[in-house]
Amino acid sequence: MTSTTGSPGTPLPPESWPGAGGRRSVAPEVAPWPGQTRARSTTPGGSWPGAGGASSAATSSGTSRTAPDLDDEALRELRLRRPRHLVSPKAKTLWRLTSLLTWIWPLLGVAVWTFFDDERRSWQGIAFLVVGLLALFFLTVVPWWRYRVHRWEVTDEAVYTQSGWLFQERRIAPISRIQTVDSEFGPIEQLMGLGTLTVTTASAAGALRVSGLDKKTVQDLVTDLTRITAQERGDAT
Repeated sequence: MTSTTGSPGTPLPPESWPGAGGRRSVAPEVAPWPGQTRARSTTPGGSWPGAGGASSAATSSGTSRTAPDLDDEALRELRLRRPRHLVSPKAKTLWRLTSLLTWIWPLLGVAVWTFFDDERRSWQGIAFLVVGLLALFFLTVVPWWRYRVHRWEVTDEAVYTQSGWLFQERRIAPISRIQTVDSEFGPIEQLMGLGTLTVTTASAAGALRVSGLDKKTVQDLVTDLTRITAQERGDAT
């Protein structure tokens, strides 16, 4: 009886593996994970997890072909740019009031120090000068600066925002990625007829916020974005 493993000096077929007896090697079937459905692979190694029932086919250039993702292709057409619309001019007054509420505490602290300690007048004068100049800067220059920077725009494809003053940030949220749209009206904002629009997405950078908008503008944007996202077939996750 002739051995099928061949003579000691005869090499085995390249498809053969130890113990196969010279037969063609076929990778064993790997059980699919829960929820996966695929046909049995007839190609060696074609049943590895993730094969999806299709054999690994390389192109003539040596790279595998993948179907284009139309959603990603559409997203690549979106580019960060300067939004069109400024926030409400009343936002400058809002930011002045919030800065006043912030800087009044350091001023009061220096005043209390001056009242209880009359031996360090020179240092107290320097402290008053520094705190006063900083407060004046944040009450006059920063609100105007922020007003020139803060912008927003909503289209049928995305929401664009720009914020900051010394450090500026531009962000874009594709409509298909929007999860929730919220409006916020703080105490001072309500007195001034202003509000804040918050757009939550699946991004790790967090929600997009546009503050200093007129109350009616916020309400209209919430209505429009809710309508647009309801019509969008993309997945917001």
